[in-house]
Amino acid sequence: MSTILDQIVANRRKEVALQKQKIPLLELQSGIDLSFRRNSLANRLLSKESSGIIAEFKRSSPSKGIINDRVFPEIVTRGYSEAGVSGISVLTDSTYFGGSTSDFRAARIANPLTPMLRKDFMVDEYQLFESRLMEADVILLIAAVLEKTEISHFTSIAHDLGMEVLLELHDESEIQKIDNNVDMIGINNRNLKDFKVDLNRSLQLLEKLPARAIKISESGLGDPETVDYLRSRGFQGFLMGENFMKTDDPGLACLNFISKLKLS
Repeated sequence: MSTILDQIVANRRKEVALQKQKIPLLELQSGIDLSFRRNSLANRLLSKESSGIIAEFKRSSPSKGIINDRVFPEIVTRGYSEAGVSGISVLTDSTYFGGSTSDFRAARIANPLTPMLRKDFMVDEYQLFESRLMEADVILLIAAVLEKTEISHFTSIAHDLGMEVLLELHDESEIQKIDNNVDMIGINNRNLKDFKVDLNRSLQLLEKLPARAIKISESGLGDPETVDYLRSRGFQGFLMGENFMKTDDPGLACLNFISKLKLS
C-alpha cells in the first residue's frame, strides 16, 4: 500500500518529466547567472545574534488541508524578515501543498538579503538548476526519497551552483545516507508516511548526528519554550510554518514568537 510520501514523489517525477519537455535542461542552464553570491543560511544560523527561526510560507498540506489561502508570499515573507528570522522557506509543490515557483520568486524579490530555502521534493537534478534560476540560497534533500549516491550527487551539483544543502532525516535508518558535504542536517518531527508529529524524534536522533553538523529541528514547534529547550540541547535552527501561517498575520505572529525566545 502506497503512502502519501510515495504518492507525492511519484507525482513530482511526472511533473518534472513534463517540465523537461517544456524547457530542456540546456535551455534552463543557459539562463543561470552564477556571478551573484547567495545568502548563507548556515552562516546566519551560527551567528551570535541569530534567532534560529526559519519561517515557512505554506498555503496547505496533506495533513492539515488548507492552512491559509488568503495571503501573499511577498507580504508574509517580508514580515518574517522584519521579525528577525534567520531564514525563509517557501513550498513550491503545487499539488499537495498549494505552492508554486511563483510564490518563491515573489518572496525572493521581497527579501533579497534573507537566506531562502526552496522546500520541495527533489527527485531530479533538473530541479537543482531550476532552483538556482529561481535564486534559491538553499535546497532541501529528503533522505527518505533519495539514495545516498543521489544525495552526494545532488549536493555536489548544488555546491557547484553556489547553493547550500539541507538534508532532512526522519529516522535512524537514514543516518547512513548522510553525505559529509551537506551544509545542514534537519530532523523532521513529522513522519512523512502517516504525518504524525513526535518531538522526541529530534532528541533521539540528535546524538547520532555528526558533531560538526549544523542541526535543525523541523515541524511541530508550537511554543517558544520548546525552541529554547531544543536550542539548549544543541539545535541551531528551527523550521516552522503552520504555527505562523494559521494566523491572520503570520509576520506579526512570527515577531511575537521570536520576542519570547531566550536569545543570548
